[in-house]
Amino acid sequence: MATDNLVESLREEATCPICLEYFRDAVTIDCGHNFCRSCIAQCWEGSDTAASCPQCRETVQQRNLRPNRKLANVVEIAKRFSLQAAKGAGEERVCGEHQETLKLFCEEDQTSVCVVCHLSRDHRDHRVVPIQEAAQEYKEKLQGALGPLRKELEEALALMSAEEEKTIEWQGKVKTRREMIAGEYNKLHTLLREEEQLLLQSLEEEERETLQRLQENVTKLSQQSSSLQQLITEIEEKCRQPVVELLKDVKSTLSRSENVKLQEPEAVSTDLKNVYKISLDMREALKRFGVDVTLDPDTANPNLVLSEDRKRVRHGDKRQNLPNNSERFDYCVFVLGAEGFAGRRRYWEVEVGDKTGWNLGVCRESVSRKGKVTLSPEDGYWAVWLRDGGYEALTSPATPLPVSARPSRVGIFLDYEAGEVSFYNVTDRSHLFSFTDTFSGKLCPYFCPCNNAGGKNAAPLIICPVPAQAGGNLGP
Repeated sequence: MATDNLVESLREEATCPICLEYFRDAVTIDCGHNFCRSCIAQCWEGSDTAASCPQCRETVQQRNLRPNRKLANVVEIAKRFSLQAAKGAGEERVCGEHQETLKLFCEEDQTSVCVVCHLSRDHRDHRVVPIQEAAQEYKEKLQGALGPLRKELEEALALMSAEEEKTIEWQGKVKTRREMIAGEYNKLHTLLREEEQLLLQSLEEEERETLQRLQENVTKLSQQSSSLQQLITEIEEKCRQPVVELLKDVKSTLSRSENVKLQEPEAVSTDLKNVYKISLDMREALKRFGVDVTLDPDTANPNLVLSEDRKRVRHGDKRQNLPNNSERFDYCVFVLGAEGFAGRRRYWEVEVGDKTGWNLGVCRESVSRKGKVTLSPEDGYWAVWLRDGGYEALTSPATPLPVSARPSRVGIFLDYEAGEVSFYNVTDRSHLFSFTDTFSGKLCPYFCPCNNAGGKNAAPLIICPVPAQAGGNLGP
């Protein structure tokens, strides 16, 4: 601090009081004050003999201009001290060529210059502005660039977070599907083990490829985020630098900030392509447990119309006048199978055709038949349905079912002892969903054709015939 004061004092002594720059060709007038020869000559221009001192106003003779060589030496010493002090402070506030203060900024050459540089041939025709003014202007531009960059960074981080969430979601889907595949195949014949392994390998390959693409997205976004953060840090540091350093390569920095363009991640679908199929042999195995299911008219809602053979049910045009017995559903358009099952394995198929809405499954024989009901395992229903074009397993909450081909026929397999109810898309031989629970008491097949929707959903649900090779109520 003391050194800075000494340098400043020396600089003041070596400064012309007229131009406020270092003395150039210093002269002393009669009163003892010193000026640049050109400055005092310009000040006295128009006066022939006597004039006044610009500093003390004393009358002096113009011709008595005495060169002050010692002061010229002091000026040179002051310039060197100022240059050394500036360099010691990590700045370049003094022109290295002329030892003059850098007070101007050349817009064309993008460099700080002194007054002498400005008057020289190199910069004479260039546009120059005061250095503080230029620094303020470019500082505002740099600060203006920070906003869009921070926004880009925020968007990049948000996209990276979304990709990471998709990765977690994808892994969860894969895990669920893997467990479903493994569980389904474990309960079936050993002759299908080879097919199971092939399907699992296909799923793993699909998982690996999709995870790789997702990870590539995360990596690219991370790299972009790092680059943006580095540029933001660079600009923030530049804004805190002294004016000369701030203005160095400032256009290059601004250009890089303006050219930043966030590359959005490649769209990666997280819908599973691997839909494992039931082979012909597997369906044949299920048919071994085929059971002849018929509808129980005593349970049918009065709006339902049953065929004479009790194999078809549809929603009628008007409510029938039927006895309100305890077994009958009076609000929901449901009907149950005539026989309840307790123990063993059972399999049956239902033709749903092109219906736009239906419910199928099993329920406890003891479920309430009156008023509204809640369809969930907790309330004694294990079912799937079609609503508004979407298929769902009626868990709590409901589980959406990915369907590759619209099922025109649905298979239901009840393994009472194992506590499983499984649903199959017979149309493309794929597994739809499996409930796992602990059963007690009788379970009944459950059917709901839904409202006919003004004739758009008037087709019946049809219980399919039991194949001739079915073994009926075969044991486990």
